[in-house]
Formats: sequence, C-alpha cells, structure tokens
Amino acid sequence: MRNEPRTPHEQVLSADGTTIGYRRRGRGPGLILVHGGMQASQHFAKLAAALSTDFTVYVPDRRGRGLSGPHGADFGVMREVEDIQALVTATGASQIFGLSTGALVVLRTALSTPALDRIALYEPPLSIDGSAPMDWVPRYDHEVAMGKSASALVTALKGLDAEPSLFSRIPRFALVPLLAIGARLQGAGPADEVPVKALIPTQHFDMQVVREMADTVMDYAALDARVLLLGGTKSADYLRLALRKLSEVLPHARSVDLPGIGHSGPEDDGAPLVVAEALREFFKGR
Repeated sequence: MRNEPRTPHEQVLSADGTTIGYRRRGRGPGLILVHGGMQASQHFAKLAAALSTDFTVYVPDRRGRGLSGPHGADFGVMREVEDIQALVTATGASQIFGLSTGALVVLRTALSTPALDRIALYEPPLSIDGSAPMDWVPRYDHEVAMGKSASALVTALKGLDAEPSLFSRIPRFALVPLLAIGARLQGAGPADEVPVKALIPTQHFDMQVVREMADTVMDYAALDARVLLLGGTKSADYLRLALRKLSEVLPHARSVDLPGIGHSGPEDDGAPLVVAEALREFFKGR
C-alpha cells in the first residue's frame, strides 16, 4: 500500500489449519472486505481507508497469497468459506463485502454463516447456463506451467473480458511485452505486498470457484441476510446478467448501478471512493 499508512497484520487459523492473514484499520462495527482474482489485500488500500472512518475494516489475503497460507491439496470453495468463517468468529464482524470471485466466496459463506446480516457483492461472476467465459483457461494453465507469466496474464484478461473496452482493443502482441515491462518495473515492493507475477497463477483457483458455483443461483433464495448488489455500467454483460438473476432470487436485495465504472471499481486503480460511499450508506442502514 504505497500511499497509505502501514496497517497492522493479524491472523487466524482456518478449519484445515491454514493461516489466513489480514490487515486491520479503523474503529467501529466490523466490516470484512474480500478481494477478487489475481489480487491481494493490498488492492483494497483506498477502499479500506475510506471506510475506516466508520468501521473497523478487516482485509484478508485470500489463501494462496501474501499473508495467508497455500491453497492446499483439497482446495475448493468450501475451504474459502471456512477461511471467512474463521475471520468472522475472530473479529465478530457481521458485515462483509466481496468483489468478483471474492463476491462468490462471500455469497457462499453467507448461506451457512448466520452472524453475517449485511452482505454487499460487486459483480460476482456467477455463471448462468455457461454465461461466464471459461474456454481460455486451458491456454492460461499451459502458459503458467511454461513460466510465461505475461502471456498467461493477457490470456486471463482477454478471456475474462470483464471490462470489454479495456483490453479487447489492444492486440495481444503489443499487450504481452507491455505487461511484462510493467511487472518488472513493479519490482520488489513493500515486504507485505504480493508482486503481480506471484498473483497470476492464483487465477487457476479462482476459476475453480467459478466452475463449482456455476448454475447455483437458486440456492440463494434461502439467504435471509440483507444484500446489496453493486455493478458498474461499463462491465461485461455476463457480470450484469449474474446481478440481475441474483436480484430476482434473493429475498432481501437491492441493486445499485454505478455510472461510468467497470469491474475494477472497488480497486485502488478504479473508483474506490465511489464504491465506498455506496457501501457506507448500505452498512450504516441508510
């Protein structure tokens, strides 16, 4: 978190013994922020700072990243559910926000965690009849295995196409060297930040979560918590479809569209202050 004050690091043990590390800042009611794919807690620095005036904010590194332990041999969405449940128990937080695949984990956690009474989701890639793109994953896995990190990153970004205007217009032959240079320039940042190169392989596990949760939308008709569904008007159609289908099923949900924002809205490089204001209004019960 290059432009933010250093934040305390704490940890909990998940049900399988995996360490889940997290950052804490602010004071007030507990609020957990769960990042998305190819990210770590560092990418929510500005969002956490904005919310810390009203809440005690907890931002975990999802397993396989940074402050937390490895994915493990039996990885699946339920391991991540257990990770969040351990954090809920340790902190007493009853409010939670998730972005992208982090939102999928939050959604699944909420089904079996009554302590969570307010849930905010930003564009979970919940696949409806094959709506979430998956055909790029074998090429990505091969490029990761071959050590071609920049190529794998481009394959994932173009395959997901979460913000269609962002990467689709730049040809692959130009994008690969550009991102490779960016990763090298990032270099070795602060010791508690995860470099881009180390985050690229984690998308394999996020896509496993997407596969496991495909076509489960009707499961969430049983969710009794209040839910805020957030999305940006610049995001891909499959993400907006998931939000629409969830709004039809969830018994206590409301939807908010954020104009001019895409899938990266909550991240430091997106529009975190806009997202923070929507979250503050919801979590403070207004």
